[in-house]
Amino acid sequence: MNTQKALQEKKQRLHRKIRSKISGTAARPRLSVFRSLRGMNLQLIDDVLGKTLASVNTREVKTKGTKTEISREAGKLMAEKAKAAGVTTIVFDRGANRYHGRVQAVAEALREAGIVC
Repeated sequence: MNTQKALQEKKQRLHRKIRSKISGTAARPRLSVFRSLRGMNLQLIDDVLGKTLASVNTREVKTKGTKTEISREAGKLMAEKAKAAGVTTIVFDRGANRYHGRVQAVAEALREAGIVC
């Protein structure tokens, strides 16, 4: 079997397992984190209604620096958008990514801005 394909399938299995355990509501939406080699996408999702309440892409961040610093700024921007939408508590969905590096920087920035995850 192709190594790349095997890694993709493993990541998909892990993501499905994590998503089976967490879900977002209107009072406590899910923050979905998609991390690629070039950037990150963050989405606040109400799974009951199936709506995205707010979203941030690292391309929206105007600061320069390392990927981790840019991810931290994206987390701060998401916190501002979440507060504007009236959200103070979220469920953090890291997907199949480890809680390390850029994913951890986003979560810490959200907590510093006053969002409970």
